[in-house]
Amino acid sequence: MKQEILIIGRGGQGVLLLGKLLGHAASKYANLYAVILESYAAETRGGESRTDVVIASSMEEIPYVKVLNPDIAIFMYPYNIEKYKPLLKPTSLVILDEEYVDPGLFKNYKAISARFSEIARKTAGSARVANIVILGRLIRETNIISLEHAKEAIKDLIPGNWIEVKIKALEAGCNSV
Repeated sequence: MKQEILIIGRGGQGVLLLGKLLGHAASKYANLYAVILESYAAETRGGESRTDVVIASSMEEIPYVKVLNPDIAIFMYPYNIEKYKPLLKPTSLVILDEEYVDPGLFKNYKAISARFSEIARKTAGSARVANIVILGRLIRETNIISLEHAKEAIKDLIPGNWIEVKIKALEAGCNSV
């Protein structure tokens, strides 16, 4: 079992954290192997951010660290969509924050779109946890890791005052329509 996951967004949306949480949960709690490659623009906020996550049952299934043909692609912001679309397979699952990304751009894919930033604002009072809402939805759609594994990863990697907020956002994403 190998899954290549491409996460695209802008600085400040938590693209890198989403990849770290996913990889950490997979490797520490789901007994899987994970590699993560992060890239981001020089600006602190607003530039393109990208995280490549490869999760597999064995290290032999991971001959490289960069996502070449994503099984799952998450677009939190419309940076370079035309550059990334050719990487997608016909069977790729695409998850979009439709507050920023037009779902019509992915008519030929299994696309799941919702206003994840709005769900985050309603759930936690801040769009800053939209990445965690998306993680919850990813878990629901793929079972790549369990909800409990993600909660444990949040407890490991998130500062104490944010843990409850992030877990609430995770559950909201898992229960979103």
